[in-house]
This record gives sequence, C-alpha cells and structure tokens, in this order.
Amino acid sequence: MTDFAFATLAELTVALQERRVSSRELLDAYQRRIERHNPAINAVVTTDYERARERAAAADAALDRGETWGPLHGVPMTLKDTYEVAGLRTTAGAPEFAEHVPARDSVVAERLKKAGAVIFAKTNVPLRAGDLQTYNDIFGTTNNPWDVSRTPGGSSGGAAAAVAAGFTACEVGSDIGGSIRVPSSFCGVYGHKASWGVIPARGHLPPAPGTLSETDIGVYGPITRGVSDLSLLMDVLVGARAEDAAAWRCELPEARHQSLRNHRVAAWIGEPGHPLDDEVRALLDNAVAALRDAGVAVDTEARPKVEFASAVETYWKLLTPVVSSHMPAEIREAFRAVAAATPADDASPLAFFSRYAVQSHHDWMSNNERRERMCALWAEFFTDYDVLLCPVTPVPAFPHLHDGEVLTRTIQVNGRDEPYMELLSWMGAIGVVRLPSTVIPVGLTKAGLPVGIQIVGPYLEDRTTINFAGHLAALLPPIGRPPGF
Repeated sequence: MTDFAFATLAELTVALQERRVSSRELLDAYQRRIERHNPAINAVVTTDYERARERAAAADAALDRGETWGPLHGVPMTLKDTYEVAGLRTTAGAPEFAEHVPARDSVVAERLKKAGAVIFAKTNVPLRAGDLQTYNDIFGTTNNPWDVSRTPGGSSGGAAAAVAAGFTACEVGSDIGGSIRVPSSFCGVYGHKASWGVIPARGHLPPAPGTLSETDIGVYGPITRGVSDLSLLMDVLVGARAEDAAAWRCELPEARHQSLRNHRVAAWIGEPGHPLDDEVRALLDNAVAALRDAGVAVDTEARPKVEFASAVETYWKLLTPVVSSHMPAEIREAFRAVAAATPADDASPLAFFSRYAVQSHHDWMSNNERRERMCALWAEFFTDYDVLLCPVTPVPAFPHLHDGEVLTRTIQVNGRDEPYMELLSWMGAIGVVRLPSTVIPVGLTKAGLPVGIQIVGPYLEDRTTINFAGHLAALLPPIGRPPGF
C-alpha cells in the first residue's frame, strides 16, 4: 500500500473509489502511525478502533457491490472532542463530562457519517474548549508537531496537530475565539471558520449536553491539508437545522470570481496598539507581495468603517456571557460578586470580564445593536472589495504557558510583554461580525514555525474566501511536513 499518511482528503477519496487502497487498510495505517507518534504529541485521546473496523469493512464491501455512501465513503477520520458521537466518550476536556457517552450523534458527526466517513478517534481540547492552548486534567497537554515544546493552539489544537502529524486527513473544528484559525496557523494546516449559522451546533460541547439553542459567535468548520478539501467538507457540513429544513435551505453562493486577477483585495496587516511579531509581519507582507507579483492589485490602505478597538471591545462584551454560561454556577456567582464590588471605571481584565459575564439583557441588546451596525459597515466594505487579508495572531506558536490565570498571563511580542488575551484581538474583531475566514500557511519563521494568514470575506460568501485561498496558496512555496513526520 502506498503511504497515504500525508495525502489530502481529495486524494484519499479518489484512491478509495479506484480501489487502490481499502478503508480498512487506511484505518490500520492511521492506527499504526498514532501508536508510533501520538505519545509525543498527545493529539488523539480516545479511540474507537473496533467499531471503526466494522464500519470500514462495511464500506469496503459496499464498494465491492458498486454502492457508494457519499463523498467521504470509507474515509477514516478523527473528530474534535467537543462533538458528540453516539457511543463514544465526549468530554470537551471538562471534568463534569469526563464519563459522558452520548446516545446520539451531533449534527456534525451525523453529516460526516451520512457522507460515508469512518470516525475512529477523538482529539484533545482545552478545558471546556476555552483556551488558545490545548491541555486539560483528563488527557493532559497536546504538543505542536513542529516543536513539541510549543502549543498547537486551541481549542481545536488536537485536531490541527492530528492533521499536521498525519494521523488523519481532515478534522472539524469549532471557533468562537479563533479555535479553528489559531491552531491552523500554529500547525501549518488549512482551516475555515464558516459564516455563523450555516453549520448547526446541536451536539457540540459546550454548552451542556442536550442544549438546543445556537451559540452566539460560535461557528464550526473544517481543518485539512489542502484548500480543495475545505470545499469538500463544507459541502458535507453546511445545511439548515432539521427543525428548519421544511422551509429553509442553506445554499452558499458561488465564489465571486474564478480568475485570481479579478479579485479586489484589501490587506489590513497592522493596527496601532496591536503589535505583530516582526517575522509574522514579514511573512504576511511576503504574501501580499506574491499577489502583486501575480498582477493582483492589493489595497493596503482600505479599511471597513469600523474602529478596531471598538470591534474588539464589542466582541468581548458579547463573548463573556456565552463563556460564563458554560461555567459552573459557583464561578458565575464569583463573577457577580466581583462585578458588584468593583467601580464602573475599573477596566482591569477581571473587572471587565466579571461585569459583562453577568450583564443585564438590556445591556446585551445594546451591545448586539453595536454588532449589527458593524455588520452593516462590513457589508458596505465588501461591495468594493472581495476579500480582506489580515493576521491570525501576533505571534507564531509559543512555548506552553500554563501558569497563572488566562486573564493575567502575558506573551512575548518582539521581546516585550503583551497581554495573553491580545491573541484574540484579530480573531474577535472578525468573529463577532459573523464573517467567514479561511486560514492558509504562508511560510515558516527562522525557527521553523508555521505562520498563517486570514482571508476574510462577506457574510455567507464562504466559497469566495476558500476559492481565493486556493489561488494564494498556489503562489507560495509549500511549507512541507513537520520535521520527523
């Protein structure tokens, strides 16, 4: 059997249909690879090989009979440990869900299976999927395949690390604060944060099992080794909720342009008060230069009529009630006590988070109106431009940083301490207004660490950002695979 460990999803689907490899052979190959390399990475945390072998064998037998289940027929894959899979432990890295074995598939797992996928394992996440690193008390720390002393990002850190290490060809992440985009950038893989609402949330943890409401800001999307694979998985995952399907359809429009040169491109690479690592900036500038060399006009001065600081502030004001609602009651009460005890002008991270974690519904509605006005300004911007390029995070993958509290940690940017939560600024400014964003690798730092770029597009025009990502990726040299893999 040819080594398919680093094949793209598209390549695997063709190989399976042409019978050059069987589903069972691929599954066995992934298992061997995980057993060899996962101890150093700790991306895969729960396995389901026995049931997966039964399904893989059934997939092979179906092909022998000339039957095809769907576009993912027989493809073995892992799935982030926030998506419920019937009969398979799903924890979200949280002690309260440590023994949770759902009886029903999440919508994402259901659609993957309907398309023919063979889900054989779960990948690691931080506590309640709530950090830009991946570690928890149940399964421990996940390491970055490019440098095991560094984080793969979070919360889809296990997912992105598994794709980068050749444990699976594809994954599905979730993103409320960069949880698809950051791991994709840190691990040198491709990720797409879908437009809000096009992939249903049911069966994703958090919130608690059985929750039926959609999560504000939170979205879902694929992580892969190739741009075309993003499109393939989006075709599988996008669709109305079952409750709405009698009347509603979700049919994403085609990409605005097929030719690269027809794209109207803006680049927002830097923002005062939000420093970028010099090497990150250089790699992003190099991607802009590659577009210009290809004959594409890139406007580096164009901006939506949105104040960046206001966008980030609004993001936090709308994110904090979502995050706090997933926390134990005693923590929420502690936030309420802090909010009551601190002056209104106290802008410290703890006071800010506590205040908006327990804000009134009236205040939430005011903040939501601010969001809606920003959405309108972004829509206006995208009448003149097709895509916007911007950073993912200010730094590449950083060394594991588990000490202290999330709100008080710092990261190093060009040798200076910056707030840890600065990692979320570009993520939040884009996420709060529900826009699709595709991340692709644009190069490696001198230390051999991947850096990605965000390709942002108009709401619901996911195909435009993915299509453009393919054009840009073709202009840049591939970064290869992590050393030793």
